[in-house]
Amino acid sequence: MAPRPGWQETVARQGLVFDKTVNEVTGTISHYWNESACYELTVGEVNLLEGVSENLHRMSKDAAAFLAEESLKPDSVFNLGIPREAIEYAAESLRRGDPSFYSRFDLVYSGNDGRPPKMLEYNADTPTGLIEASLIQWYWHEDMHLKGGSALLEPGLDQWNGLHEELIEQWKRIDDHLGRLHGVRPHMYHFGYTDADDSGEDLMTVGYIMDTAVQAGLTGKLVEMKQIGYDRATSRFTDGENRHLEAIFKLYPWEDMMFEEFGPCIARTRPDYWFQPAWTMFLSTKALSAALWHLYPGHENLIPTYMYPDEARASGDTMGFSEYVVKPLHAREGANIELHGGGLDIVQDGGWGVEGHVIQEFCELPDFPWTDHPHNRPVLGTWMVGDECYGLGVRESDGPITDYYCRFVPNRVRS
Repeated sequence: MAPRPGWQETVARQGLVFDKTVNEVTGTISHYWNESACYELTVGEVNLLEGVSENLHRMSKDAAAFLAEESLKPDSVFNLGIPREAIEYAAESLRRGDPSFYSRFDLVYSGNDGRPPKMLEYNADTPTGLIEASLIQWYWHEDMHLKGGSALLEPGLDQWNGLHEELIEQWKRIDDHLGRLHGVRPHMYHFGYTDADDSGEDLMTVGYIMDTAVQAGLTGKLVEMKQIGYDRATSRFTDGENRHLEAIFKLYPWEDMMFEEFGPCIARTRPDYWFQPAWTMFLSTKALSAALWHLYPGHENLIPTYMYPDEARASGDTMGFSEYVVKPLHAREGANIELHGGGLDIVQDGGWGVEGHVIQEFCELPDFPWTDHPHNRPVLGTWMVGDECYGLGVRESDGPITDYYCRFVPNRVRS
């Protein structure tokens, strides 16, 4: 595809202010948004990926229930790397059915090698990549394939992307749920972000999610996570102005919150108005993949995965895999991953690993080399809103690990 003239200014104006990435080692500047190509799917492929994602979501909720019980057993290998009281809170959140707002599967699928889609992991607590999946690639589709926002420049082309409208509808459902639960709807929804992210991605993502809530008719307010306090007299959380939190969305990992000053407070009071809900702690850990393989061994959409105790790692036991990947339970953006497969031995830097690991059979990503990059290895991010799948975001990398330096590439669907 030929990039649009002035595309850098266009995507920045639309909210993608974190397009440029600087390699800390080489100093090379690369662009996260890549419209020199697109990924084209058939309607049949969309239906397949949608069905697989929704089925994996149902299976993941089964695995969450398994982990809620199994991880508390003193002799279980399913260590989640979080305190016991956090697990008990997450289990209570799952039992009472706290609604999920959104989540993202990462799948391996090429469409041309005969392999079914396979789940790499599930990002169900703090999934990013939403602005580009929901907004930026849709605006690209309008510019490239639509005229005046409606008439097709090239007939038969669409995009797998119903995210924006469905996010708005999901806020309405959440507001109804909290109203039924408490007898009154929240007057204010807080939206928590951290200023520790220098790229601006966290703030822009949270700001966009707040905008979808406002479009749903709710009242929203941004709050830095470090401004949130705890009123011990009322056992309620507060913002920087000492206003009690009635409902809050936070783009901040549960596993980090549980080890901070107010972690015991939130685990003890077990609020039902934090989103993502606490039960997504069971889905945001790589232990989920091991639990899924334990419950559904041999399933065609799963990759063989096992918990990897420290003693097994120390002894060099690869759990029967000749090619494998070792993942820390809570790592993000490829940090601290060890990959031994495809003729490669790679160990990524990072600050995770003390919480434990899983070992997973090596599953090679497809590669679509082209003039833009010598290697384009995609991971398909299928987006869930609540329990249903509504869109796709494709990230591609030069290497076999999808990391901080990956590229986002838009999709289109040919009918």
